[in-house]
Amino acid sequence: MNPLIKIIYINWPLQILILSTALFGFLMLYSVSGGSWEPWTKPQINRFFISFILIFVMSAINISFWRKISPFCYMLGVALLIAVYFYGDTGMGAKRWLDLRIIKLQPSEAFKISMVMALAYYYHKLPVNKVSHPFYVLVPLLLILIPAFIVFRQPDLGTALVITMIGIFIMFIAGVHFGYFLFGGISFFTLLFVLFQSRGTEWQLLKDYHFRRIDTFLDPSADPLGSGYHITQSKIALGSGGLFGKGYMQGSQSQLNFLPEKHTDFIFTTLAEEFGFFGTIGLLIIYSLIVLLCIFSALATTDKYSRLLITGLCMTFFTYFSINIAMVMGLLPVVGIPLPLVSYGGSSMIVIMLSFGLIQSAHVHKNNRF
Repeated sequence: MNPLIKIIYINWPLQILILSTALFGFLMLYSVSGGSWEPWTKPQINRFFISFILIFVMSAINISFWRKISPFCYMLGVALLIAVYFYGDTGMGAKRWLDLRIIKLQPSEAFKISMVMALAYYYHKLPVNKVSHPFYVLVPLLLILIPAFIVFRQPDLGTALVITMIGIFIMFIAGVHFGYFLFGGISFFTLLFVLFQSRGTEWQLLKDYHFRRIDTFLDPSADPLGSGYHITQSKIALGSGGLFGKGYMQGSQSQLNFLPEKHTDFIFTTLAEEFGFFGTIGLLIIYSLIVLLCIFSALATTDKYSRLLITGLCMTFFTYFSINIAMVMGLLPVVGIPLPLVSYGGSSMIVIMLSFGLIQSAHVHKNNRF
């Protein structure tokens, strides 16, 4: 069939919402750039529209193709994570990036897609009566925890936790018995206790800056000009916007450079300062509608791989924006999680758009339509 015919069956409301969210991002990047297209707005626009076209290309490819290559994508993802150790570039105290000449890739970001694809493939092939068998529960756990540990050692605790959360969510959706999750919850809190007990010992399990972030989260006022500076300035910007905001490009915290990382992790606070409570609610409504459309698309398909793929990628998107917003509000410790489609960044933008490409492919080819 002509691939152009398939475009008719794309989830067009989802495409419109993706474009609307990106427009929010362009406006904010133009603002924090001081009314200039450089250095952030123009590159972000170029990246977005190239990847936006890529969604249409991916949607025309049959979902069976993505299913077949899922194991290879996972192996490639793990190989890239290992390659970071030997050839990765170090930035901000962590070795996370690979310079591929054409693009500087953060493999831990791209791996989130690979893991979702691999787990969806695994449960697609696994008979229902074996889903909760101990051996067949151990296999996906290893698929999740081994790469999560590699990412943790970069060190990138935030991304390692996100990878683990997404993987556990897919296991839950696949129908693994609740008892395993209860045991996992108890184990998690036991691990947290051990992590805190290891502080200051020879066998300390976290880096010193991880503990400083936790201290800052619990009491930002303890060091307002040091480790607590980011979250303190973020809260000032959030509160100063009020209901309707100070006006576009009129935010004092962002325009006078009091707000750190205003074009990436803390861009939500710029939105809150300039457009106020109603501006942030508008963005949250768009995000919520994107999640709902993805859920409806998953419920509409009878293919197990497609259903798990869509819900897993939807969870990835939800995790991005929920953690970022909670972080800038002081509800979570500061981690390097960008606001999807709004924050400046190459790897995160490409990963999110590739996710939507896979979601659209599953939507177009649902129930063996083609």
